[in-house]
Amino acid sequence: MGEHESDRPTRSTRRTFLSASAVATAATVAVPLAPGPAAADADAGPPGPGRPARPQAPDRELRTLLREVDAARIEATVRRLAAFGTRHTLSSQDDPVRGIGAARDWIFAQLSGYAAASGGRMTVELQSYVQEPAPRIPVATRITNVVATLRGDVAPNRVYVVTGHYDSRATDVLDAVSDAPGADDDASGVALVMELARVLATRRSEATVVLAAVAGEEQGLYGSTYLARQLKAAGVDVQGMFSDDIIGSSTADDGTRDPYRVRLFAEGVPTAETPAEATTRQSVGGENDSPSRQLARFVTDVAENGATGMRVRVVYRRDRYLRGSDHIPFLREGWPAGRFTEPNEDFAHQHQDVRVVDGVQYGDLPEFCDFAYIARVTRVNGAVLWSLAQGPGTPKGATIVTTNLTNDTTLRWQRGDEPDLAGYEVLWRETTAAEWQRVIPVGDVTEATVDLSKDNVFFGVRAVDRDGHRSPVAFPRPGS
Repeated sequence: MGEHESDRPTRSTRRTFLSASAVATAATVAVPLAPGPAAADADAGPPGPGRPARPQAPDRELRTLLREVDAARIEATVRRLAAFGTRHTLSSQDDPVRGIGAARDWIFAQLSGYAAASGGRMTVELQSYVQEPAPRIPVATRITNVVATLRGDVAPNRVYVVTGHYDSRATDVLDAVSDAPGADDDASGVALVMELARVLATRRSEATVVLAAVAGEEQGLYGSTYLARQLKAAGVDVQGMFSDDIIGSSTADDGTRDPYRVRLFAEGVPTAETPAEATTRQSVGGENDSPSRQLARFVTDVAENGATGMRVRVVYRRDRYLRGSDHIPFLREGWPAGRFTEPNEDFAHQHQDVRVVDGVQYGDLPEFCDFAYIARVTRVNGAVLWSLAQGPGTPKGATIVTTNLTNDTTLRWQRGDEPDLAGYEVLWRETTAAEWQRVIPVGDVTEATVDLSKDNVFFGVRAVDRDGHRSPVAFPRPGS
């Protein structure tokens, strides 16, 4: 943690039906009225067109992948990283045993070994630059990210990113000498990244996956800022990013444990929102419908199941009070991003010198990590990343037609170019509902009209491929 800085409700609605038509390909879909008794079914959501929204179950390949996540390997990685003594950004870069340089080289060697099994699909690089003096960087310092990229076979320019930061710190953020094992913060996140690299390296991905151990987080998100800028300069389409920061334990300072839940912080109003976008949002709503919130909804859809053994508590904030993590530079670039972190925290084991005071052990030591828990959080990330990368991209150009005053709603979007694209679904929910409630399959079309007032509910659009993989939802902007 560097820079300072959660069942679906229901409500009734009016009688509805749907018709859909394509811009390029004419099509019409009729949806029968919802039967009256169904309104009493709380799980069905409000009466209206479509079927109740349901989670996306993991397919056989994903279940196999998640079973390969190994808690013992994760433990070995966390312990090895902690054994470098300190991984402070300002520590030695050329000592072969101690400091951030030794950790960097070890991570690179491990990831390169995993990539060797990929048949050339995965590459690993040291991505470096020199950071001139800046806050928490008193002298010019080389910042190096270790980046593993699994290139997509179908949509290589569509990219999903997961990071953990491998730098650590003691109580004094400028203390580059004292022991700073950084087991939970954030060897746990780096171990997750490395384990995902291992299990994904032997598999083909439709979209590109970037798994990065970034540096300079504790000093001010320097490594992740550089990574985000490099991706932006390359013109890639980053459609989702997650920072895994402090995911090593579920035990709070009072001993409270919640070992089957992880928090996901997701902002509402986008960090990169323009004044014009703010004016539109203030007019029509959407404070809870940012790309990052849609990404968070996707996470709960695909990652809360028996294959992960976890629940995801979505927190409607960019991050915790007084803290920030490596998703923030991606938000600044206008990309959907969120931060995974453990459900309870023990601050005696974060940003603390290693010491014993009145019989209490301080310091971020491996003995306070729960490696089975880290493995479960890794499965959550794996389920999300695989579902994103194997599915279609989020629809582009989604608009809600507002040129006329009508009691129905017309939506339009651009057709994706995925070869296995099956079609699209329109989703809607009451404006007071946190989650999408009803789903209307509309087929391989680029326009749909619903006899339901846009003034009363929120709408979204998502893509579906022939294997049933869904994209995150695109929230439409007013247009013509």
